[in-house]
Amino acid sequence: MRALVIGASGQVGAALLAELGARGHEALGTYAHHPAAGLTALDITDRGAVERAIGGARADWVLCPAGLTHVDYCEEHPAEAFAINRDGALQAAREGGRAGAGFVFYSTEYVFDGERGPYAEEDPARPLSVYGRSKWEGERAVLAEIERALVVRTTVVYGPDPQGKNFVYQLIRNCRSGQAMRIPADQVSSPTYNADLARGTIELCERDLSGVYHLAGDGVMDRFAFARLACEVFAVDPSRLTPVVTSALGQKAARPLKGGLRIAKARGLLSTPLRSPEAGLRAMRAALESDPVGRRGRRQRG
Repeated sequence: MRALVIGASGQVGAALLAELGARGHEALGTYAHHPAAGLTALDITDRGAVERAIGGARADWVLCPAGLTHVDYCEEHPAEAFAINRDGALQAAREGGRAGAGFVFYSTEYVFDGERGPYAEEDPARPLSVYGRSKWEGERAVLAEIERALVVRTTVVYGPDPQGKNFVYQLIRNCRSGQAMRIPADQVSSPTYNADLARGTIELCERDLSGVYHLAGDGVMDRFAFARLACEVFAVDPSRLTPVVTSALGQKAARPLKGGLRIAKARGLLSTPLRSPEAGLRAMRAALESDPVGRRGRRQRG
């Protein structure tokens, strides 16, 4: 299989490239704002550039973890959020379809309202935020546009990250420096190890499947409980962590509180393990301790 990963400098994209290589597939990657060795620049909102990149890749699958995921920023910049998360992805899907490629669109539990989670694939969407709406409209547009379309919903992704900016990295840095953190204890979700997300996605592509799939960690827990568990696994002091309710944080965008994703559909089809938060965190620590790039990235940002 030959794949093009749009947004390969982020944590999901980097995990996809690593897993594609490990499984013997040929992979190309692009970046938007964070250059990395072997990747080419691509602005997903530039129609001509997207056409050239996908046309030249000759890919069997185009995987698109690229997106604007800062939830509060999206709330204040809706035009930009829809231009990237819906329109840019749709254009990439169209070009992929013209080239005969399948397309993977990454979405989120934020398409749900968080009143009755965890959610299955067929549960009705009711996004509360601009970010959630941009992803929901992106899902519908891509699925309507091409036959070989995969929508992969996930949430609270963590793991080795070349940019060192996911929640677990932030948590470790702050705990080691003694900086206080207020963490919501009323946001329930399904923390997802990025290597499992990558493997599951690639297995879906290898099986040439289409439709909507939830790829997330096994089990649900609130953000504060996840933070305490991460502190335990990484042996850092959690004493400066304070549990709060989401409303106390004054965030601009509404969050789904009782969220999480049901993964029975994926589990019934795939051999990929979708690990629990504890198993995923232990795998992350082992990966950072054994991988020189992971350790170097952590030191630069620590």
